[in-house]
Amino acid sequence: MPHILVTGGAGYIGSHTVRALLSAGNRVSVLDDLSAGHRETVTDDIGFHRVDLVDEEATREAVDDARPDAVIHFAGAIEAGLSMSEPARFYRVNVLGTFHLLEALRHNGNPPVVYSSSAAVYGNPQRTPIPEDAPKLPTNVYGRTKLDTEGMFEAYDRAYGLRSTALRYFNAAGAAADASLGEAHKHETHLIPLAIQAAMRGTPMTLFGTDYDTPDGTCIRDYVHVEDLADAHVRAVNALLDGAASAAYNVGVGSGFSNREVLAAVSRVVGKPLDVKEAPRREGDPAELVANSTRISAALGWSPRYANLDEIVGTAAAWHARRD
Repeated sequence: MPHILVTGGAGYIGSHTVRALLSAGNRVSVLDDLSAGHRETVTDDIGFHRVDLVDEEATREAVDDARPDAVIHFAGAIEAGLSMSEPARFYRVNVLGTFHLLEALRHNGNPPVVYSSSAAVYGNPQRTPIPEDAPKLPTNVYGRTKLDTEGMFEAYDRAYGLRSTALRYFNAAGAAADASLGEAHKHETHLIPLAIQAAMRGTPMTLFGTDYDTPDGTCIRDYVHVEDLADAHVRAVNALLDGAASAAYNVGVGSGFSNREVLAAVSRVVGKPLDVKEAPRREGDPAELVANSTRISAALGWSPRYANLDEIVGTAAAWHARRD
């Protein structure tokens, strides 16, 4: 029974992945500083380490204690817009924190790592859907830290034999099918949960950017369901445990929806109109990000179970309704 350490395992995608790992028969420990995660998502039968990866000594002690067979690394700062005004925080948490984790792993037998990367590494793509070998030109600091960290993993593989898989996923969305887990960021910035909350409460919803070079002037994104992302992580860690070489994969549905289309879907699913207020675009937001995920399909047999936008939104809305 492999023992998997999940950093950020009390967070949105992390908690869904922990559940999928347990269902697959793995033993799981969670490392999380709870700055964004929720302690109640980590059940008592799971080993828990409350640790900030920026704390080098605490990180080393936690890894020494867990002695994992493999690691799935989610922990990090994620708000792309905030990264432009607070770059120091993003480099400290995403790059320095990952360095401390890698050093701890290097002194514990080099267990392989599945790294939570992002489509933000591509920036404004030259063509869509985006393949993994597309130019990497991030438009925000968040994407730059993800790309820099991917480079660090590559260097550790070359020098020390620490294998890794980077999963560059697009826009995570949705909630557990039984509405028991969902997206609950303390400072929510993601479109779907913000729109659902606005529709349910009858409050205004801000739409950032209506002047992009897209059919309706708003950003286009590829929305991948959180349970499909969890499945991708389980498949990736299993491949590494079986001896797979380091790799990078896109994880997305392969089709995109504009922000206006998402807001319309939320209104349909919730059954209430949205009071939309238009605002200027946010710095660093690319116009269109859609995945070419054929590589992960061929290598790991992954494919999304959720591809319909209303269905994805529906799972999120059910979780919010239960929570409220």
